[in-house]
Amino acid sequence: MANPRSPRFQLLFAFQLLLLLQLQTKSFCHQYKVGDLDGWGIPTSANPLVYAKWSKYHTFAIGDSLLFLYPPSQDSVIQVTAQSYDSCKLKDPILYMNNGNSLFNITKEGNFYFTSGEPGHCQKKQKLHFTVGNVSAESPAYGPSALPDFAPSYPTVFGSIPQPPSSSPSLSFSGILTAVIGSAACAILSGIM
Repeated sequence: MANPRSPRFQLLFAFQLLLLLQLQTKSFCHQYKVGDLDGWGIPTSANPLVYAKWSKYHTFAIGDSLLFLYPPSQDSVIQVTAQSYDSCKLKDPILYMNNGNSLFNITKEGNFYFTSGEPGHCQKKQKLHFTVGNVSAESPAYGPSALPDFAPSYPTVFGSIPQPPSSSPSLSFSGILTAVIGSAACAILSGIM
């Protein structure tokens, strides 16, 4: 039987502990397609509150991202304040995205407000409000004096539509590397002892 005070045993134990911690601390972030199958556009008369319903059925967390898909020649998406959201004021947005494949990364808790940047679309209910964390619905994530020094998100153009996250967990490269090193250490130390 191995001596728990031997350096070999302690090294083996350290590798196994590192592997366990690596697997336990894996965090999962999700990418949500705004509107699901409806995408980002003027809601139909059959489903005029598509974005209000959509946001109520999803729980967002820091690290998640929202993908807005739309024809870039016909639409855009802007992040606005709560006041601009309510009044459909399109001037002075916090963030403007118009590439048709726009990704917004959630980097902090708060209320987030989006609408189409095209005149008349907001009045037709093409707007989205969602909350991240334990924040009241009345306080916007960004007030006039609370704007960050840098944009919390950026538009990204991809060649194809990104795939949703897999439902099966996958190991990261560092997790696999830790497992390989731990296994090799086990094999070496068990052969020596």
